[in-house]
Amino acid sequence: MTQQLLQQDRRSAPPQGPARPGFDGSGPGGSAPGGRVPRPGPSPATTATWWLLAAVAMLFIGFTSSYLSRQAGADWAAIPMPPILWLTTSLVVASSGLLEWGRRSGRRGHPERQAAAVSGAAWLGLLFLVGQGAAWRELARAGLFLTSNPHAAFFYVLTLVHGLHILAGLIWLLVAAARIRQAHPQAAQAVASGAIFWHFVGTLWIYLWVLLFWL
Repeated sequence: MTQQLLQQDRRSAPPQGPARPGFDGSGPGGSAPGGRVPRPGPSPATTATWWLLAAVAMLFIGFTSSYLSRQAGADWAAIPMPPILWLTTSLVVASSGLLEWGRRSGRRGHPERQAAAVSGAAWLGLLFLVGQGAAWRELARAGLFLTSNPHAAFFYVLTLVHGLHILAGLIWLLVAAARIRQAHPQAAQAVASGAIFWHFVGTLWIYLWVLLFWL
């Protein structure tokens, strides 16, 4: 009797179809409604890099404010631009271009090219620093030192602080290149965050160059 009642219940129950995807709010395969795959958020390294750059930007905004205020002083005397700054500016632009080429090579499955390009970008950064030192020597031969006048003082201070950031960036890139060669699991993250930093300090130099000699 009981068995007959169970069989009747099974026959009267509505048929159950396949489970509907997205019952929990997601689409097929765990994607968003409508089949959209949610984009991953920024990595912690990228977020930290942007916070670091925000601090650097605030530092140079302060320098800019002081520079513009001091420029209006009666004792301001403009110094000549060392011609080698044309070369150093070209080097930092070429470095950013080489780095981007390397990143594209990595995305296309050529890690050896990516490692070479990232290393090359760092070495161009080193040549940039050598050129900045040569600009200091040019000014020193012309009798312009840190204490000579306000414009010279700002040039030395701004190029020194910026050069320290370039030095940090090229070390960052060399570490990223080493991780690529070692197939380190965080190599791509190191390259991405290093590229953000490197492009920023390269753009920062162009800004300082215009500020010091073209405004």
